[in-house]
This record gives sequence, C-alpha cells and structure tokens, in this order.
Amino acid sequence: MWTLVPVFWLAAAGGPAAGHHRAPASGGAPATFALTSSSFSPGAEFPSRHTCDGEDVSPALAWSGAPKGTKSFALIVDDPDAPDPRAPQTVWVHWVIYNLPAGTTSLPPGLTAKSLPQGAREGLNDWKQAGWRGPCPPIGRHRYFHRLYALDAVLPDLGRPTKAQLEKAMEGHVLARAELVGTYQRGAR
Repeated sequence: MWTLVPVFWLAAAGGPAAGHHRAPASGGAPATFALTSSSFSPGAEFPSRHTCDGEDVSPALAWSGAPKGTKSFALIVDDPDAPDPRAPQTVWVHWVIYNLPAGTTSLPPGLTAKSLPQGAREGLNDWKQAGWRGPCPPIGRHRYFHRLYALDAVLPDLGRPTKAQLEKAMEGHVLARAELVGTYQRGAR
C-alpha cells in the first residue's frame, strides 16, 4: 500500500522546481498547501463508486493553504501504471480541469460540466472526452495521482486541452502543487 504526504513545489522561470512551499496564513504562521478527499484516504483504495465498476463519478476533493497570489487552480488526475504496473508503458490521464477560481476550496463528488465552478473548464482525458473517467485498470493495482496546482494567473481559453497542453500553458505560473494518491485493483475485494 502506498502512503504519500502532500508534495509541494515552488515555481521557477521554466516551471516547477523542487522544494517545499509554505504560504503565510492570516496569522503569520506558515500554511501548507494540501489536497485531501473525503472519498478516500491517502494511499488507500478508491471506493468502487468512483470507478468503472461502480457509478464512475469523480471523488470529493478539498484543499487548503493556497499560497498568496493564487489566481486560479488546475487539476490533473493520471495513472502512471498503465496498462500493467509491473511493466508500465504510458501515463493514462483521467481528468483535466483548469481555471478553477482562486476562492474555490473543494469539488463535490460526482462533479459534472454543468456543476463546475463558474469560469472553470475541463480538458480532455485519454478517452478523448471532457470530464472524469475513473479507474478501470486491466491488470494489477494502479496508483491514481491527483495533482492540484496553484497558479499566479487565470489561463487563457485553451479549449479542451490535453494534459500536455495544460502543463505547457502552466509553465512559469505554478506557485505550488499538492498531491494525493489513491489506488485501485479490479476484483481485489
């Protein structure tokens, strides 16, 4: 079982650079940019509700400690273990969202295009569709990385960007990154 604590990155001219980022809280004490979920614990198994074996609805996500100067957030969910964790060949993208408003601190479970916060936009997953598509691994236990980026800008309308297109548009704008990982294996119960 994977256990992972949030990972933080400080922006550099060419994109994220290694390091921890602590943003000052209102009382002057440092706040940590963190991503959590009431749907699953860090490193824990996804409930089948959020997978192809269930309703295939997005999990609940919440975050806190965004750094000062955050103008928007972007979210990328992917699986680096596709198709087989013993011999991964590709990173499979499950969800791409950008321009989440700076005041947003959570996404409810079962989010749809109609229930996105105003101004937020979805990109394309690797099924060439906008929106969430949950875990459906063909073999083995896969890890699902949820990466939330705090950006110093609202991005221009990118249409329906892929993960790579969104990452390119975010270059030089990432203030911090928080990460949460869940796992899933079909028929593991």
